Amino acid sequence: MNPLNPTEIPAEREILSVSRLNWISRQLLETHLPLIWVEGEISNLAKPSSGHWYFTLKDDKAQVRCAMFRGRNQQVRFPVQNGQQVLLRARVSIYEGRGDYQLIAEHLEEAGLGALQRAFETLKNQLASEGLFAPERKQPLPAAPQHIGVITSPSGAAVRDVLSVIKRRYPTQKVTVIPVPVQGVQAAPEIIRALDLAVRAGGIDLLIITRGGGSIEDLWAFNDEALARKVAACPIATISAVGHETDFTIADFVADVRAPTPSAAAEIAVPDIREHLSALKQRELALGKAIAGQLKQQHTRLEALQKRLRHPGEALRHQAQRLDQLEIRLTRSAQQRLNQASQTLDTLKRRQQAQHPQARLTQASKQLQSLSHHLQHSMNTRLKNYRQQLHEKARVLDSVSPLATLDRGFAVVRDDRGQVVRQSGELSPGQKLTTKLGRGEFQSEVIATSE
Repeated sequence: MNPLNPTEIPAEREILSVSRLNWISRQLLETHLPLIWVEGEISNLAKPSSGHWYFTLKDDKAQVRCAMFRGRNQQVRFPVQNGQQVLLRARVSIYEGRGDYQLIAEHLEEAGLGALQRAFETLKNQLASEGLFAPERKQPLPAAPQHIGVITSPSGAAVRDVLSVIKRRYPTQKVTVIPVPVQGVQAAPEIIRALDLAVRAGGIDLLIITRGGGSIEDLWAFNDEALARKVAACPIATISAVGHETDFTIADFVADVRAPTPSAAAEIAVPDIREHLSALKQRELALGKAIAGQLKQQHTRLEALQKRLRHPGEALRHQAQRLDQLEIRLTRSAQQRLNQASQTLDTLKRRQQAQHPQARLTQASKQLQSLSHHLQHSMNTRLKNYRQQLHEKARVLDSVSPLATLDRGFAVVRDDRGQVVRQSGELSPGQKLTTKLGRGEFQSEVIATSE
């Protein structure tokens, strides 16, 4: 028989020792059976100084011996004791020394918690695969909600925490508590009904779904699949605050925002009025500075325009001042000229007195008088000649003037188009004519024409 293949059947009869039989059986079990999960009750628990655990796992009809070695049992995070219902992950083996069939435990957890945890993980993975946890499908929370609905137990600590924080942070916030049971078989249907009620009522723009801490069994209503789908489809923004900071439920994953505690949910839901007041104060200061800057800018602009836009009275005063300055300048100039003339006259007088020019003055006076008479005579002569020439030219002009011709008995005949008639061939019987005389004109009609 090949010891490396314990399933091989010997061709000839071979007698096995007990130890050999137990070894072959152990190899068969450990090789051909995978890790298995077994649920049962612990009894006969022994914890020797080696650190290994030995116990019996039983139900109401059978039992099996179990061993959990120190390297594995150190990972168990709860106290293990007789009578406890546990869930065991183990491999099947045989204790060769006694030939006892036994389980070698790899992992140990409380049975109730393990079942719930498996159901939790299964639903979580299913909903995650459907995209119900995706960030892109979640709604943003309103920055300043008008009406908050709180879905919770009306007598629990959670509702008191939420209302207390909201009152402290934003005293005027409108809040409606929608009472529901938060654990037990009726909790999930009632919470679903409350969500429908909030949507139908209208006006609520933020929902807080909350309760205090508890065991996984206490919080199990918030792991309900129907409730999870209702929260995910809710048209109102939702905050889930179930249990303590370390607690997670399916409702936390499908809600738009998960808060670690009810108080934290209230802080997320409403702004701090002190921060609003501070922000308003900052905006007020900024607005004041902006207005002051605008006023200063407009005032500067107004001053510039005022400098450019002069009042008519100011312009008149400016012109009057300018006239006064011109008058002063003119007076000064005249006075200067007068002074210069006076000085020149004084100089001439002194020169006259020095040269005795009386004779020259007398001769110059005679010459001036002679030239004056000559000039007057010459002007009179020229004027007379010009008048004679003018009369002669006027006479010639009158002699060739058409009007003068008319005065001598001639006439100008025009047809009905105003054209001058020069020959009778241009006329026709019945045609209207206008005849202009030296004085006046008259109308006539052509009766007959001849060359």
